[in-house]
Amino acid sequence: MGLRHVELVLAPPPVPPTPEEAFRFSAALARRHYENFSLASLLIHPRLRKHVFSLYGFFRTTDDLGDEAAGDRLALLDRWEEELEAAFQGKARHPVLVALGETAREFDLPLEPFRKIILANRMDQDKRRYRTYQELLHYCDHSANPVGRLYLMLFGYRDEGLFELSDATCTALQLTNLWQDVARDLEKGRIYLPQEDMDRFGYSEGDLLRGVADDRFRQLMALEVDRARELFRRGYPLYRRLSGFLRVEVRLFSEGGLAILRKIEELGYDTLHRRPTLSRGEKLSIFLRTLLGHGSAS
Repeated sequence: MGLRHVELVLAPPPVPPTPEEAFRFSAALARRHYENFSLASLLIHPRLRKHVFSLYGFFRTTDDLGDEAAGDRLALLDRWEEELEAAFQGKARHPVLVALGETAREFDLPLEPFRKIILANRMDQDKRRYRTYQELLHYCDHSANPVGRLYLMLFGYRDEGLFELSDATCTALQLTNLWQDVARDLEKGRIYLPQEDMDRFGYSEGDLLRGVADDRFRQLMALEVDRARELFRRGYPLYRRLSGFLRVEVRLFSEGGLAILRKIEELGYDTLHRRPTLSRGEKLSIFLRTLLGHGSAS
């Protein structure tokens, strides 16, 4: 499939695909990019499976427009939002949004969370530095938190208390990904480490650009890792109030994120020179432990 889902944003088919074709497109996109679906999707009720893939198709395409697309990404994201609005009117032509429109209508999903995700990708084009931790949390509230809320709504959960637990978990996952990818983001010209935190430890942007991973950097990263872990702790009770696939999926994401944080610590917090990852065996072990109900919030 490559980046065909991105290319179709500017050149959608003249005749929109049928809903069945559109759902198959999103399912293929999900299976190509998200390996956990090969196992976890077996737990999804068949009636919901195509709709889970539908949401993922939107998330994946939006992120690829913000990170991988050639040309004017802001213009592409503007066009994508126009097509999103068309999807809610039953007029989309892009296969991902034809499927999403069907999902949104069947489950009465609101438009605003989808718009926030697009806005987060616009932020990535314009905002390359974050002055405070609160600014970074604002970014996470657009890039990550709507994802959790939409999945909860898809599975019939609309309780504000659950949304708050979901927000904590999703922000923790976003932060974990950022601290895992400090070096990768730096290559893209992006620094997510808050400037106020860097100043606190006397660590400069110049140090970061030179790849300095000294005690100042380790103390800085320890602070950020601890913050992410605390958010995981706050959101951890969420899975106990869910059932079925979503219960397993939420706990799987939390356990995987916590495992990455431990990997960062094992590397002495030096994610400038090594990217902490989980092996296939470690991922399988987390999946099986989660499935059997054994895990921790540490």
